[in-house]
Amino acid sequence: MEISRGTGLNESESYLAKLCDHTFLSLWSYPNLYRSTGKELADLTVVFGNNIILFSDKSCKYPDQSSPGLNWRRWFTRTIAKSAQQLWGAERWIKTNPQRIFLDPQCTSRFPFPIDTSRARIHLVLVAHGASGACRSHFGGGSGSLMIRNWVEGADAHTKPFVIGDIAPKKTYVHVFDDTTLDIIMETLDTIADFVTYLGEKVSLLRSDREVSVAGEEELLPVYLSTVTDGQHAFDFPKEFDGIVVVEGHWQEFCKSPSRKAQIEADKISYFWDGLIEQFNKHAIQGTQYWTDEGGVRSSEQIMRFFASTTRFERRILSKCLLGIVAKTPPNHCGRRVSIPTKPGMPFYVFVAYPRSSELTEDEYREIRAEHLKICCILVRSLYPQAKDVVGLATESDSDLSQRSEDAVYFDGRLWDAEMQQNAEEVQRELGIFIERDYYGIRELEFPPVLDEPP
Repeated sequence: MEISRGTGLNESESYLAKLCDHTFLSLWSYPNLYRSTGKELADLTVVFGNNIILFSDKSCKYPDQSSPGLNWRRWFTRTIAKSAQQLWGAERWIKTNPQRIFLDPQCTSRFPFPIDTSRARIHLVLVAHGASGACRSHFGGGSGSLMIRNWVEGADAHTKPFVIGDIAPKKTYVHVFDDTTLDIIMETLDTIADFVTYLGEKVSLLRSDREVSVAGEEELLPVYLSTVTDGQHAFDFPKEFDGIVVVEGHWQEFCKSPSRKAQIEADKISYFWDGLIEQFNKHAIQGTQYWTDEGGVRSSEQIMRFFASTTRFERRILSKCLLGIVAKTPPNHCGRRVSIPTKPGMPFYVFVAYPRSSELTEDEYREIRAEHLKICCILVRSLYPQAKDVVGLATESDSDLSQRSEDAVYFDGRLWDAEMQQNAEEVQRELGIFIERDYYGIRELEFPPVLDEPP
């Protein structure tokens, strides 16, 4: 099965599509889905398990009449208020007609993945173009991003130029990105996990009882990224604060800081993980997978969703783990490594570096390697009762091989009984896999320590 994906209907939508492909990856990001013949659902839709993100991309020239207030109201109405209504309409359609979403304007090709509306978490993002230049001119400088005031509630209350509040407090929150903040948010929170967690924390902050004033959305990021609560980034302002003011300059200062530069440098290896996922995604979309089970592309999507549900920091660690076992294993040996999760609910990852043999055809080699990977995943479940989700990846045990292949599998550890445990123990003894295990911990900081430069 080949999946046909749109690319955007204009230059602005095409740019948004490229940003979303980078952040959410191609198997989960769909420009221009349709709900009926010729009628779009949204400019771009992300469906990632229970997380659904609807994007509306709107570009309107900012008026240049003599009244600043009137200019703003006209632009706000045409660009933001109208697009917000479209987003809420798309949300209603998904909730009531999840099976009537199509890839093509003729509505002949249904969206390939099921949508469970009972568990869906829908996020609405409005990309508003056209006001940044006028904003900088109005204030005599600045970044040009729209200010946030959470006490401005309802569309009719948006009368102060370049100030965004809560467009409809009783409806799903609409996040407004502009020409300045779109790239910053999407490039900084460039995984689905990082992105939707930020949106959720932001809504909790702005819909709290406290008055919040922010010079621009980008100024929230340093506050969010610099705070970790229970292993997750958060807005952890002191509870006794009735009001919160975030002034301009935090983002630029954060970008210039040695710790942020060290984080960016340390994260470079993590994009290996993105490339690995996209290699699988490309074949899933084109219908050119080497092998898959009877579930077809849906099974492939489920497996890859585990890989893509990781944060940027987690991808850094997993990339080091996988690349490490490949580098450590000689070409004629089999190397195995298990990544044990540190947070509840995360999967166990099993990495196998398997040697090639000149006596085997490609099909024979891939079949044997895939079977070995499956066995390793089952044995991990037998050794770790808490391993409810086990995800495996196998590749060649030759770090110098230019033409590398990968196989990925998933094992549901919930489907386990005493007989399976007994069989697994017998296989382990017979094959001698994971009999002697070396354990070691990885100390990795999201913001690596920066040594003071000599005077």
